[in-house]
Amino acid sequence: MVRSPFAGDPGRASDVFVTLGALAEERGTDAAGVALLGGWPGLAHDGCRVVKGRGRFSGVWRTELLAELDRAPVAMGHTRWATQGSPAEAANASPMLVAAPGARSAGIVGTHNGDVDAGALRERFALPALSGGTDSEAVFQLLAGRRGSSGVTAALEALTGRTALAWVDRDAPAQVHLARAALSPLAVAVDSEQNIYWASNPRWFRVAQRCTRVRFATIVMLREGTYLRVGTERAPGRRDRPRVLAAASFVPTARPADRDDRVWTGFTDADRARDQATLLHRLTTPDLTPVA
Repeated sequence: MVRSPFAGDPGRASDVFVTLGALAEERGTDAAGVALLGGWPGLAHDGCRVVKGRGRFSGVWRTELLAELDRAPVAMGHTRWATQGSPAEAANASPMLVAAPGARSAGIVGTHNGDVDAGALRERFALPALSGGTDSEAVFQLLAGRRGSSGVTAALEALTGRTALAWVDRDAPAQVHLARAALSPLAVAVDSEQNIYWASNPRWFRVAQRCTRVRFATIVMLREGTYLRVGTERAPGRRDRPRVLAAASFVPTARPADRDDRVWTGFTDADRARDQATLLHRLTTPDLTPVA
């Protein structure tokens, strides 16, 4: 969630965030986590707090975090369905804090849904040693320190497998990068106060609207190969309403086995059909050569 600094009651957006976390349990209960980031100009604390653990989101979320959530300009949540790396190890759960190479950047905090060929990334790029056993860490190592849309999309095009990502460059903590590569779904919604949210299933926003005081102005399912940077600051010391700061497209790549009906777990038949009609990823051959 990217919070509008001009929203009348921060509790409304916070309620949606927690509701989306609970709904996301249908896509993963191996682990869950939350990252709360500071970023308003003038704040004494401009850091990042990550809380995560094994099991369901409802077991990891604590009501004592609510006051901090209400103040956080950016909040990220995640539920994990383990594909690589033991769910027993905290280092394998998202949100992940990943350092950037050298001293060029403070690194990123991010969440990843999907399953990519991390071995191919490590062979192609000189990535640091992993602290855990997931593909997600390698993806974030590749993205850390990237500047500009062209640099980011070049990294995204290097991925092979199912991928949906949300991450924050800690040098710009009021801006969130969102990317949908191959298959793994990612929907974005904006409410009437211009708070921005994202989730794996567009249906969850419709449920959240029924269960909270928030009304959504728009709900959009991102197409494969979409990258967005959204945020509230366009110049140092300036606050404004959240908006799209950058957008770009790229061609994602998947393996034949990545096309799995579990990609659309929890989707309505109509939502699934609409999304499947827009798929545009390339497929690899057995020797991992991309083909149209």
